Order: sequence, then C-alpha cells, then structure tokens
Amino acid sequence: MNQNSIPDQYKPIGMWGYFGYQILFSIPIVGFIFLIVFSLSSSNINRRNFARSYFCIIIIALIIVAIVFITGGLGGVVDKVTQMLSSVGN
Repeated sequence: MNQNSIPDQYKPIGMWGYFGYQILFSIPIVGFIFLIVFSLSSSNINRRNFARSYFCIIIIALIIVAIVFITGGLGGVVDKVTQMLSSVGN
C-alpha cells in the first residue's frame, strides 16, 4: 500500500510529530487548549488518540498528586493530634 493512497484521516504521525505534540501539550494554558481540541478532533485519528492518551496521563498524574497531598495532609493532622494528646498527658 502506497503512503499517498492512505486517507488523511489515517496518515501516521512521525517520531518528530509525536515529539512536537508532546512539547506543545506541555505548554501550560495553550497546550491544554490544543490537547482538548485535538482530543475531540477527527481530522487525524492518530493525533486524536495520542492527545487522548496524553490527557489520560494528566488525569493519572493529578490523581497521584491528590493521593500524596491527602496522605501528607492526614499525616500532619495525626501529628498535631498526637502532640496535643501528649501535652494533655503531661
């Protein structure tokens, strides 16, 4: 099958294309807007799937940060309670 006979919607993205999209998506506000646009776009299936996978990575990272934040916050609360209880016992 010839590369020119593939419809634009299914054309593969090269290695530098993925690299460029990854840099674009990591720009704070503009990258997130492009990420949403490319995730919903159907002009290139490969780009859409890459944007969706990058979006999933962001969601997983946010969940991990939230878990670390919650467990760290609970650790601080437990430390304060034990300090208060030890000061009451003295």
